[in-house]
Amino acid sequence: MNTSALPFADFKVADLSLAEFGRKELRIAEREMPALMTIRAKYRAAQPLEGARIVGSLHMTIQTAVLIETLVDLGASVRWSSCNIFSTQDHAAAAIAAAGIPVFAWKGETEEEYWWCIEQTVRGSDGWTPNLILDDGGDLTGLIHEKHPELLAGIHGVSEETTTGVHRLLDMLKIGTLKIPAINVNDSVTKSKNDNKYGCRHSLNDAIKRATDHLLSGKQALVIGYGDVGKGSAASLRQEGMIVKVTEIDPICAMQACMDGYELVSPYLNGVNTGDDSGVDHTLLGKIDLIVTTTGNVNV
Repeated sequence: MNTSALPFADFKVADLSLAEFGRKELRIAEREMPALMTIRAKYRAAQPLEGARIVGSLHMTIQTAVLIETLVDLGASVRWSSCNIFSTQDHAAAAIAAAGIPVFAWKGETEEEYWWCIEQTVRGSDGWTPNLILDDGGDLTGLIHEKHPELLAGIHGVSEETTTGVHRLLDMLKIGTLKIPAINVNDSVTKSKNDNKYGCRHSLNDAIKRATDHLLSGKQALVIGYGDVGKGSAASLRQEGMIVKVTEIDPICAMQACMDGYELVSPYLNGVNTGDDSGVDHTLLGKIDLIVTTTGNVNV
């Protein structure tokens, strides 16, 4: 398949010829996502999302493609980009483009290309503008507030998927710059207790091995934070045979780490952060082969 074969050109992906492979994986994923498929079957006739104009910035994976097609199947019009320059599965993006859905995403975008892709989703050539935002990390929400504030009056709200984005929304709320309602999807039970924990347990070890091609067994890992993501991450590394240590400031989460059999340590001498390098426990960190941060914060 080539681009010229489509009457639709409102997209940019790496390779449209990957669409057939992407469609095959989409069919497999649909069998693994029964909740979305049940919603499609139950509500398709009612078209509950008719009139919804959704701009999305989530990882452009096969699973996200199932979500996108569910939204469209229920009546929404959608424009999409990825929230990460490396996370796009090009065959997934190609399948969505081939289905006639505007998508701007490919694996290995530069930072300039990343922001260009998001910009393409904010408006359509036919005067399309969004009335709902689906965001992951807060970049799309921030861009609309900063560069397209005239659109805010027509936007009903935003749903934010991840801890980092929620922190950004809370900061905006605190200083009075958040101009639309926001839903914290990250802290919903189905997200925090399922995706954060079990999703990380499933994917972290695989991602590290694909990125580094290193054998993890017998090596030492330090997981910073033992919330839901930390719990899943520690379990993922342990099942690879790593020796896992945990550092955590919350006393309840620290107790959970101990009761789950992890050694609780501090990256600081005597557990005290002096604010400079002299307080760092270099002996401990020098023995660690892998550090995983799971806090959702910068400068950890």
